[in-house]
Amino acid sequence: MAALTFPPELLIQAQGQGLGLKAVIFDVDGVLTDGRIYIDDGGERFKAFSTLDGHGLKSLRSCGIEPIVITGRDSPAVRRRIADLDLAHAAYGARDKLALAEPLLARLGLSWGEVGAMGDDWPDLPLMRRAALAVAPPGAHPEVLAVAHHVTRAAAGHGAARECCDLVLMAAGRYTALLDGHLDTLDGGRPTP
Repeated sequence: MAALTFPPELLIQAQGQGLGLKAVIFDVDGVLTDGRIYIDDGGERFKAFSTLDGHGLKSLRSCGIEPIVITGRDSPAVRRRIADLDLAHAAYGARDKLALAEPLLARLGLSWGEVGAMGDDWPDLPLMRRAALAVAPPGAHPEVLAVAHHVTRAAAGHGAARECCDLVLMAAGRYTALLDGHLDTLDGGRPTP
């Protein structure tokens, strides 16, 4: 039995058109990170990412739900994190996120009714307004919060994207099986209390 729950109407929203979403688009700054950018004397940018979020993105992918990253910035730190997570679809330095998302979704054979989007600021609004499920972290801009179907309890860069992933997995009926798989020990049995 899962400890995590979501309201039934939100789970229905997260199903999109059919038996679950096929992809979720994520912003980076303010979603996968806390939105702060660290710049040293040499101009390098440093970002902190949550392992909770990383596990959520991998869980989506393992269930056939494509995690897609479309970010307005481009940095070695972001590219490294996306590579470490082995995500197949990412766009960096996007001035117009919709212009990048639509041809990518077409190549994947997906409609907006099969896609979720998580963002925190104005550049994410065109995606969120079209997506079947729009999610925002609690520190998002008020205009983004106004269009979100769900505002996460977790803060950006501290598990907010994981909460979005868990919601999508739960709506697709995949969450409990994934959780149960992690409860088994390496020898195939359940640990004893």
